[in-house]
Amino acid sequence: MQTLEQLIARARAYRADKYPQQQPHYQRLVSEGQSPKILMIACSDSRVDPTIIFGAEPGEIFLVRNVASLVPPFQPDRTCHGTSAALEFGVTSLGVEHIIVLGHGFCGGVAALLRGADKDQAGSDFIGPWLSSAAAVRDRLLAQSPDLPPQEAERQLEYATVRQSVENLRSFPWIAERVEKGALALHGWHFDISKGALLDVGKSGDPELIAG
Repeated sequence: MQTLEQLIARARAYRADKYPQQQPHYQRLVSEGQSPKILMIACSDSRVDPTIIFGAEPGEIFLVRNVASLVPPFQPDRTCHGTSAALEFGVTSLGVEHIIVLGHGFCGGVAALLRGADKDQAGSDFIGPWLSSAAAVRDRLLAQSPDLPPQEAERQLEYATVRQSVENLRSFPWIAERVEKGALALHGWHFDISKGALLDVGKSGDPELIAG
């Protein structure tokens, strides 16, 4: 386990060894601003780092991370919506051309949803309400396939929540408008951390292998 002191030591080593080589690139990002073409919604899980998976350089991916890679439906109610705010900025201010919802294998958030954590409102200040946005997806999956083994049910729910998040993206008017015009494309992907395989799961039917 990495200690806080080790984390700081790594930051110092980065500043001394690698940052000088990357400084010209960072200076361009400072002077020219960021202009990423890709916005990605990924999970907060410490085992899944999109910048490592895709070998991304600073400035290439506008990255949003939350529990279970969920995109809630459009709900402009003047309360705090971190994921929706990031979507609005990425789409309307940065003009990204692709939005990718990246789910992953062995997702703790999806496992909690499968266990019904959204129903335990008293036991959670935020996690239960957050997962409740995907409760209908779980209920539909279990109703259609009640005899799935637990591990397979979890995997299928990982796929299904990605698909629902992609569908929820279309409920944002400034996303739907750009998709209709062909200026923005939506994608649903899944990364299997046990195999390193990347799948396209954005549409119904069998997942399609992208890399693996």
